[in-house]
Amino acid sequence: MAFAAIFLFVLFVSPIMCYGKDHIVGGSDGWSQSGDYSTWASAQTFSVGDNLVFNYGGSHGVNVVSKDDYENCNTGNALLTYTGGQNSIPLSSSGDMYFVCPTLNHCDTGMKLAIKVEGSYSPATPSATKSMQPNAASTTFGSMTTMVFEFALVFVYMG
Repeated sequence: MAFAAIFLFVLFVSPIMCYGKDHIVGGSDGWSQSGDYSTWASAQTFSVGDNLVFNYGGSHGVNVVSKDDYENCNTGNALLTYTGGQNSIPLSSSGDMYFVCPTLNHCDTGMKLAIKVEGSYSPATPSATKSMQPNAASTTFGSMTTMVFEFALVFVYMG
């Protein structure tokens, strides 16, 4: 019985400890040309394990770039490129990160974001590729599926 109690504790507490906060870039305005991303970012604390969630219309995208490319609004050397209207980008290491919209002149008019990620690397996260990342809904669904499977294991074990 003690094993079952410990297992249930770990089952309910570990998802809370393993998942960081989702930061909706730009708040309710999303990733758009009307955003003030310096002000928005200054009100946030970004930590390893958190996610940046970009919501935007079809004329935009998200490029992860170097500091120099951020400062010069150069979108030709993107480290990663995201498209599709919604992207959840995991913050998997501490340090400065830079994002720009690759649409012509959007970065020049302020559609760029610089953040500082605090903390150190903890749980493993999938490595990003140069393609669209899973959106928040698919990540949540995957977590829920895992949790249902774990509940099933508890009932099988106790039964």
